[in-house]
Amino acid sequence: MASATKSNRIELRLTNEQKSEIEQAAALSGRSVTDFSVSLLVREAGEVIHVERDLRMSKESLDAFNEILDRPAKPVSGLADLLKRPSVFTD
Repeated sequence: MASATKSNRIELRLTNEQKSEIEQAAALSGRSVTDFSVSLLVREAGEVIHVERDLRMSKESLDAFNEILDRPAKPVSGLADLLKRPSVFTD
């Protein structure tokens, strides 16, 4: 698999201590600071995205939710009239 061209940059402001610790950890792991930093940032970003997008609920809650979805639809008073009105969001 060919790797994508890396042409984008992120600049970070760090204390001397933070920079030193990152450089030391990268060296201890046998990687460049860039490789070390990018791999951790991408992994953390993926976890944050997953948590924000993932809907979690108990089996009981899921069963109750599905039961509600499976119920027959009920007419909503005035909805048909509302849908016939011109949109207020057009220019």
